[in-house]
Amino acid sequence: MRAARLIRLVLLLQTRRSMTAAELAAELEVSERTVSRDVLALSEAGVPVYADRGRSGGYRLIGGYRTRLTGLARTEAEALFLSGVPSALREMGLADAASAARLKVSAALVPELADAQRSAAQRFHLDAPGWWQEPETPPLLPAVADAVWDDRRIAVRYRRKRRESGGDGGGGRDGGDGGRAGSQEAEVARELEPYGLVLKAGVWYVAARVGGDFRVYRVDRFTTVDGTAGGGRFTRDETFDLPGFWAERAAAFARSLLREEVVLLLSEQGERRLRYVTDRAAADEAVARGERAACGRLTVRLPVEGMDVAFGQLFQLGPECEVLEPGALRARFLAVATATAALYGGTAGAGPTGGGTPGAGVYADGTGAGDGPPTS
Repeated sequence: MRAARLIRLVLLLQTRRSMTAAELAAELEVSERTVSRDVLALSEAGVPVYADRGRSGGYRLIGGYRTRLTGLARTEAEALFLSGVPSALREMGLADAASAARLKVSAALVPELADAQRSAAQRFHLDAPGWWQEPETPPLLPAVADAVWDDRRIAVRYRRKRRESGGDGGGGRDGGDGGRAGSQEAEVARELEPYGLVLKAGVWYVAARVGGDFRVYRVDRFTTVDGTAGGGRFTRDETFDLPGFWAERAAAFARSLLREEVVLLLSEQGERRLRYVTDRAAADEAVARGERAACGRLTVRLPVEGMDVAFGQLFQLGPECEVLEPGALRARFLAVATATAALYGGTAGAGPTGGGTPGAGVYADGTGAGDGPPTS
């Protein structure tokens, strides 16, 4: 622990030329007294650390000294490629490795490039989680990440959703999860070969091989992860492509959600906006195959996840979209439109003149305008 701290101290001075005891203490997360002892130890070991006295003094390396301890270890090099996602590094337990890697790179750079790290950080930033939600770090994520880096099998228990009919559902993103409607949870044990981690909109997934198949599991559903009971290391299939696998599986999952169909009559603006309120691929295909009606509007058949979700999505289009089928969804829009017209046709603040509150029509089932597909 102390040896690693001494190396970091030297690299900091090599990178920044001069630092005060307070600055070093803050970087190393130790006291200034500890910094003084570490500097003394380095001096006794032959590292030429010089202390400038006075108000603007500090520590610096003299004589153009440069350490040769700038070679990147494998974990540091791997972490460096992820350093644009600092929150992800912290969650996987790689923040220290990334910090050491950045220091080594900075120390190895010529003086003209010393500001490269800060320059890049001020120009590019990745904010992975979605809006209006505070992501929670799965407590077992570091254990899964360790197994991924080490190509080590893990024995896990995880909460898996099943349909009430008793079947597994199949085709889901979590190793065979079924649909959300009418489903229940059951805890299942599996032995996995974890190939890679994916952070999608603030949610962590692991791509793993089970038998001869590759599947995807949500890490926050794991209840136990045992890296010693899984049978040791596994031989990685070098042909496995994590980005390609994820893109294919994500697209298949999105398609599997679209189990029902609605028929719509769209204005020109509705045609343009449809892809922004529902599944884009499905919307683009529906518009491309649509038929122009005599009124000039476009008739389309759109696959949807369900009628509740379709209502919340299509509600955003207002009068630019008319639901033709199914009749129950059309009647639902009619009821809401009638109640809304009654509300706005009366005196401001008086409430609806009859037929109940429009809010009950919109949110009675917990679905409102702007709702996207619910998460499992």
